[in-house]
Amino acid sequence: MTKKLLFVTTILFIAAFALMAAGVDGKWTYEQPGRQGGNPTTVTITLKSDGGSLTGNVSRPGRDGNAMETQISEGKVDGNNVSFTTKNTMGDREFVTKYEGTMSGDEIKFKVTRPGRDGSPMTNEITAKRSTT
Repeated sequence: MTKKLLFVTTILFIAAFALMAAGVDGKWTYEQPGRQGGNPTTVTITLKSDGGSLTGNVSRPGRDGNAMETQISEGKVDGNNVSFTTKNTMGDREFVTKYEGTMSGDEIKFKVTRPGRDGSPMTNEITAKRSTT
């Protein structure tokens, strides 16, 4: 009886760990404040995990109404911890944004670090919620 209970407990633990790692897959959204008090925009993060690696993109509305998508790179998943970077180019300058977050249920709390206007790092905290659409 004890061996069966230990076996079942072990299987459940492994299954729970696998589900937790796969839980980051899907679409996540958050509201980004508008510039100078303007209307907020919805940002969508699409993630796909494969073992400890993470791929996907970050999408937000552009000025002309078309979506601007940026592929993520250096994506990692370690338990509930998620991290990746995005790179955008404006003219001859490249801007790297780092996302580091912790997943809890249907939320990921991210610290987002990107270059500020003067070039020094600026960090914001956001909460992305799992999208149902």
